[in-house]
Amino acid sequence: MSNEAVRQDLYNAVNGEWQKTAEIPADKTSTGGFMDLVLDIEKKLMEDVKKIVAGEIKLDNEYADHFITYFKQANDFEKLDEIGAEPLKPYLEELASYKSIADLDADRINVSLHYDLPFGFGVSSDLNDARINTLYFGEPGLILPDRTYYEKEELNGESLLEKYVEFTKEYLVAVGYSEEEAEDLAKKTVAFDKKLAKRVRSAEENADVTKMNNVRTMEEISAYLDNFDIAAVVKELVGDVDKAIVQHPEYFEDLQTLFNDENFEEIKAYMIVNFALSKSDVLSEELRQLGGKFGMLLTGQSELQNREKHAFYHAKNTFSQVIGVYYGQTYFGPEAREDVRHMVETMIDVYKERLRKNNWLQEDTINNAIKKLDKLQIMVGYPDYYPEEYQFMKVDPELSFFENNKNISDVKTKYKLEQYGKEVDHTRWGMPSDMVNAYFSPLGNLICFPAAILQEPFYSLEQGPSKNFGGIGAVIAHEISHGFDNNGANFDSFGNMVNWWTESDYEEFGKRTKAVIDQYEGLPFEDSTVNGKLTVSENIADLGGLSCALESLQRGDEYSLEDFFINWARVWRKKGRKEYNQMLLASDVHAPAYWRANMVPQNLDEFHETFGTQEGDNMYLAPEKRIKIW
Repeated sequence: MSNEAVRQDLYNAVNGEWQKTAEIPADKTSTGGFMDLVLDIEKKLMEDVKKIVAGEIKLDNEYADHFITYFKQANDFEKLDEIGAEPLKPYLEELASYKSIADLDADRINVSLHYDLPFGFGVSSDLNDARINTLYFGEPGLILPDRTYYEKEELNGESLLEKYVEFTKEYLVAVGYSEEEAEDLAKKTVAFDKKLAKRVRSAEENADVTKMNNVRTMEEISAYLDNFDIAAVVKELVGDVDKAIVQHPEYFEDLQTLFNDENFEEIKAYMIVNFALSKSDVLSEELRQLGGKFGMLLTGQSELQNREKHAFYHAKNTFSQVIGVYYGQTYFGPEAREDVRHMVETMIDVYKERLRKNNWLQEDTINNAIKKLDKLQIMVGYPDYYPEEYQFMKVDPELSFFENNKNISDVKTKYKLEQYGKEVDHTRWGMPSDMVNAYFSPLGNLICFPAAILQEPFYSLEQGPSKNFGGIGAVIAHEISHGFDNNGANFDSFGNMVNWWTESDYEEFGKRTKAVIDQYEGLPFEDSTVNGKLTVSENIADLGGLSCALESLQRGDEYSLEDFFINWARVWRKKGRKEYNQMLLASDVHAPAYWRANMVPQNLDEFHETFGTQEGDNMYLAPEKRIKIW
């Protein structure tokens, strides 16, 4: 490719020919750098799991037998089709028996565990003391991907909800309801969903984690409802709780106007429909197909995963680390594990040095930032132990697939709730090793890089440092940078949400954050535009990540900046369905891959020097407009 092409559009110079011919698999929402790896891993593991089930490959862990039994049940298509919707019937009859909010309250434990109420609670690390697990109260999700779908005509929310009624009616008729009953349930569910949509936060609002830290006493929480004993539910399922974090207090303060007998028929329909649809993936093929139609409409998929692939993913995801650890141990060797860890440590050192040379922070802030890096936990490849709750996840071959699924779900829920007040295990992996992704946890002050992402085009011992740093190096530094984005900057070295900045430094950081928001706000994509506020945390991490990776590369003796920037663009190649892209623009905290590839390099002097950009080139950005935070 020519430098001229890069000067006009880095992404298309690298990926343009691929973009013209790339085909999205019928059962996927997109294709590209990440998805290529997903498809390769999918093929490998589906073949390997067949051998595991056949006894040709032995898994050296005590949970393999339960995984194998569960996998076999997921693949017993004849039995699943024969049983049909029968497993749902007792639960749907139970839901139908409730006549008022008082009935729900009388059966509050069962209802809270198994059905969708317009509020929920769970246990996770305390934002104010990350060593200990605390209780959180949260609002429900919506039928559509985000509140904006209900507010902006161009997102076609109303017509989508009409299709939801149509598809849900079709599904409920297949379950056993009459046409009239099914349509009534679907319409009432949508009516209640619209009431929720007026009250819940948007994805943009939820992107600011500081808005979630609202501590309330259980006495205050109990007062939200006078017709449902929240305190009694918490006492039974969690234990003695004095206070909890209410993520959206305004929603709960208005909850009584929503959760009452006036709305009860809509609430009951909402619970019935949500429960019935949530189980479509463990029932017959007819119900799985019908239950998946609305999701395909939202994302533009032309078909669901075939049945064999669905059964594989369902079993694998249920026992995610059984297969994840196997993948990491089998396909990611110790040499690569150490090499990647060394890259991480190198970039942490680079970050420290950049902080020491920083020209806009005071010494106290710099020292606190370095302290945070000193305590940063690094996780690479795969975990060395399995999640504790696996010992309770038993699969009984005498029970149906549906009942085993329900029992495992109950075990996971109860285990999580039992962690209230206990010390947090920050060494626990939040992703299986076969997932093509990486993450930073502000509460754990840790970064994690599963084995699946540690391969070409992101990383290979064979592809050389320039491509590696433009790929996995930038990903590593991106995750480090999350510790200092607009959300991560609010957490200290112990993972607590406390202020470690001087007042003037934080004010300056706010100005630079605003500059990032402004730079991305309104960038055109798929007949719409990028939301700068929604995507700011990821954009800050991209800017810091590529800059840090570049400096890390330049510490070496031999490197090619052309290869570095070209591989950066190559890993972001992505072709998504229009509906899927629209959904991401409305709800995803990441900017579109096209702009991740093109916008970040424009802020780096080295990019302009390497490719000789000049004023008038599309990729040119005047020096005074180039943003540098980290």
